[in-house]
Amino acid sequence: MAISEIIASVLLIIATLLVVATVVSLWRAPDALTRANLLGPTVGLAVPLIIVAKLVVDFGRDGFSLWLLIQALIACFGVWIIGSVGSFYLGRSIYGVTVTDVKHAKHTNKEVQTVQAEEDDI
Repeated sequence: MAISEIIASVLLIIATLLVVATVVSLWRAPDALTRANLLGPTVGLAVPLIIVAKLVVDFGRDGFSLWLLIQALIACFGVWIIGSVGSFYLGRSIYGVTVTDVKHAKHTNKEVQTVQAEEDDI
C-alpha cells in the first residue's frame, strides 16, 4: 500500500466516524428542527474529507494536477454552499410548521380562544 492510500484510508475512516456520529445524534434528537441542524458534521467535514481522500489518491497515482485541485476545491465549496443554503431553507420550513406565532394566532383567532398566551408573550 502506498503512502497516499494510507492517508486516504485514514481520511475515509474519520469521515465514516463523523457520519456514524451524525446518525446516532439524529436518532437521539427530540424534534425535526434539531435533526435538520445536526447535519453539520456530515456536510461540513465528512463529504469534504471524502473529496480530499480521492484527491490524495489521484495525486499519489498521477502526480500533482492543478486541474484536479481546482475541481476538488469547487466540489468542497459547492457542498458547503449548497449544504448551508439547504439547511437554512429546511430549518425555516420546519420552524414555520412546528412553532406557533402567538401574536398571529391571537389576531386570527379572536372569536375562538384556541391560543393561550400571557401578555409577556405578546
